[in-house]
Amino acid sequence: QASQEELKAAYRRLCMLYHPDKHRDPELKTQAERLFNLVHQAYEVLSDPQTRAIYDIYGRRGLEMEGWEVVERKRTAAEIREEFERLQREREERRLQQRTNPKGTISVGIDATDLFDRYDEEYEDVPGSSFPQIEINKMHISQSIEAPLTATDTAILSGNLSTQNGNGGGSINLALRRVTSAKGWGELEFGAGDLHGPLFGLKIFRNLTPRCFITTNCALQFSSRGVRPGLTTVLARNLDKNTMGYLQWRWGIQSAMNTSIVRDTKTSHFTVALQLGIPHSFMMVSYQHKFQDEDQTRVKGSLKAGFFGTIVEYGAERKISRHSVLGATVSVGVPQGVSLKIKLNRASQTYFFPVHLTDQLLPSAVFYATVGPLVVYFAMHRLVIKPYLRAQKERELEKQRENTASDILQKKQEAEAAVRLMQESVRRIIEAEEARMGLIIVNAWYGKFVNDNSRRNEKVKVIDVTVPLQCLVKDSKLILTEASKAGLPGFYDPCVGEEKSLKVLYQFRGVLHQVMSADNEALRIPKQ
Repeated sequence: QASQEELKAAYRRLCMLYHPDKHRDPELKTQAERLFNLVHQAYEVLSDPQTRAIYDIYGRRGLEMEGWEVVERKRTAAEIREEFERLQREREERRLQQRTNPKGTISVGIDATDLFDRYDEEYEDVPGSSFPQIEINKMHISQSIEAPLTATDTAILSGNLSTQNGNGGGSINLALRRVTSAKGWGELEFGAGDLHGPLFGLKIFRNLTPRCFITTNCALQFSSRGVRPGLTTVLARNLDKNTMGYLQWRWGIQSAMNTSIVRDTKTSHFTVALQLGIPHSFMMVSYQHKFQDEDQTRVKGSLKAGFFGTIVEYGAERKISRHSVLGATVSVGVPQGVSLKIKLNRASQTYFFPVHLTDQLLPSAVFYATVGPLVVYFAMHRLVIKPYLRAQKERELEKQRENTASDILQKKQEAEAAVRLMQESVRRIIEAEEARMGLIIVNAWYGKFVNDNSRRNEKVKVIDVTVPLQCLVKDSKLILTEASKAGLPGFYDPCVGEEKSLKVLYQFRGVLHQVMSADNEALRIPKQ
């Protein structure tokens, strides 16, 4: 975004710094010539609107292409950008055609009631009765894929299989969705299964206002008992920035009316819902607290009461790797008993394991369902997950260092040469700043700092950048923009792929100050 005037000013300043005629030492003169040529090449590219547009879009690769394969030479900067945006749209459409967006769920129900609900007299004469029987009593598998046909049309194929206590079935569905405008879309659905007959459905979504939308779903289910029609309508409205209100009406096999309010903020998620229907009517309140840590920990609890009884649920979930989230929920209800639900989300796949522990309200079952998963998680996290992630991160960093080793070595040599060439200019700047009691950089370091006790085993990797920073001082001010500081004259990256900071100890008006700045953070000293 720099203007031509800013580019000229930076070019003049660097030319004065690196001009070969200003250095008598043969070695310094050679280094100055190399850096001076680099500055001149950069200015030649950036001062021409056409080559600058190519560089901004394609980088150095675009400039090095012979025959101007990227774009015709006669085009203006605006035309080059327009061409780039057109090519980008085409690439996006090709990516859209290739994307299937697969989603899947695998659920395995486990019956572990024999751990708590044992009747000793029934087991006295049964061989092996001293061991509790734990068995899988139900399974469910579902999968769906999306196939974009055009920019507005998408085909969605989904299927599922379920089994419980030896009986099961499955179904397959095909939906065709068309985005009709920026305000809505429509979807046609066709389905068939071995437990139910053919299904035909129509779903419509429409934004009524910028803060309100409606969804309507009509379905016809064919079976041996005849045709079963169904209709579901949802009206939703933004009550404020973080709150949504929903009204739902369902008519058909299980008719019901439902109203709910959902409030979602950066630190919490709150839901209250009320449903009146046949056969289920209930009231539900749930709350989830989101911790602002790198593992995205969440703690949740809910209360649900209705004609079926009362259920209290509480649990937590946490990110265990870049693409995986692990969660556990304890469910205590009357007459449902006690259950433990374990869920693992891996990218777009969900693995769900509901474990039914007892049909009664037993304190021992609640205790083990709560404490057991915590003990197992912390043991696994400390002994398996954490060492694995640390080793994986080290491998990635090592690979990144190997790939950039030659480039970083060249940058280091250029930075060291630039520092040597800056010495005379820096001496003059310091003299001028001392005379006016201005800004003097006493010490400055750039790289990886270890201030946290939990990271005390990690190695500090910093370079001294006192001279390059002092060289950037102008009129008793130092201004750095929002960009990686590794690209500044006299800087280089001392720790590729790791978090970096800039630490500056400076003197202004005869008083010492210290400031710490993140790598991509803008910096202006002296502070106001």
